[in-house]
Amino acid sequence: MRRLINAELASQTMQLRQMGGKVMLMNSKMCYVRFDLEGLRVSYVYNVNKRDKYFLERIKPYPLALCEFEKENDIIEAIKYDLDQFKMANKSHHIDEFIDINLRITKIIKKFEDMFLYYDLKPEYIDEIYRRLDLVDQKLDDTLSHSERVYFKKDPNNIPCDDNVCKDV
Repeated sequence: MRRLINAELASQTMQLRQMGGKVMLMNSKMCYVRFDLEGLRVSYVYNVNKRDKYFLERIKPYPLALCEFEKENDIIEAIKYDLDQFKMANKSHHIDEFIDINLRITKIIKKFEDMFLYYDLKPEYIDEIYRRLDLVDQKLDDTLSHSERVYFKKDPNNIPCDDNVCKDV
């Protein structure tokens, strides 16, 4: 089996180099971790390469690249906080809507990428997309300013905070 995998890898490497790519083969380990939080499945994939770099991605309940880490303990801490936040969020009456919105956003990102890569978009449509994104961003800021913070063990990654008060971005 290992010989077959190595032969396929050699073939792929050759094809990518013929396309002009610089291929760097790295020995690494990939780990899949799954948790069941009272019916809510939360799972992660992380890769450990030979340079001892850790790349973490959440797979469920919705996909999200989380971060690259230098130390093994950092990845454990990140998963610990993420799980703690999902345990709390799972008690919310809005968890299903939250997950659905995230899945829809992911689908929209993929659809937009296909539009960009497969079609010549007219500038007026691109401008309209920008305007609507600004409206969504403003709605998120407005929602944030009218919402009570419920998790304090760490600050949000994407909302600036000062003395445990998070500001609109």
